[in-house]
Amino acid sequence: MARDSQATKARILAAAFDEFAEYGIAGARVDRIADAAEANKRMIYVYYGNKEQLFDQVIRQALEQGAESVPFDAENLPGYAGAIFDHLTADPRLMRLVMWKRLERPEATSLEAESYERKTAALAAAQRDGHVDPTHDPADLLMLVLGLAQAWFTTAGGPTGDAPGGPTWSEYLREGHRAAVIDAVARLVAVRKQPEQTAPAARA
Repeated sequence: MARDSQATKARILAAAFDEFAEYGIAGARVDRIADAAEANKRMIYVYYGNKEQLFDQVIRQALEQGAESVPFDAENLPGYAGAIFDHLTADPRLMRLVMWKRLERPEATSLEAESYERKTAALAAAQRDGHVDPTHDPADLLMLVLGLAQAWFTTAGGPTGDAPGGPTWSEYLREGHRAAVIDAVARLVAVRKQPEQTAPAARA
């Protein structure tokens, strides 16, 4: 019985991911999620509460899977940005889900807040140790790196995954966009040489 309930929960979350990525919270329908998951509608409320709580669980799962697939590396931010790009290329619906959250539930979850604090602290340490240029505040730097990695997935011309009629990228185009992201982040975080201090000329 426990195994059956876990399988049902997994199907519900997978169906809910598809539904929320397509329609957001307001447009999503629990009936469609139940049908897609081949589950009793009542069990969705038993397992996850209301529609907003189900959305929160879908977001939490997506964030946890993202953190596992793309571990943060403050000393290799270009590689980190490239890994985010690859993760989103594999399923562009992830970015659509995130954008729905920003619109409909903009407050940060505890998981997001903890992740933000951990990453900015790691960036500050990397700056102190000379691995990352210290010009910008760690919070600004983190947002810029994320923005560059996600840029193609928030604009026209980006891949849309399984969306009917949506654009897809050739391997050549994908590699070109990926290289541009990595290069931009590398330039952003590269430690800048400080101008050499020259000794004042001795007076005669």
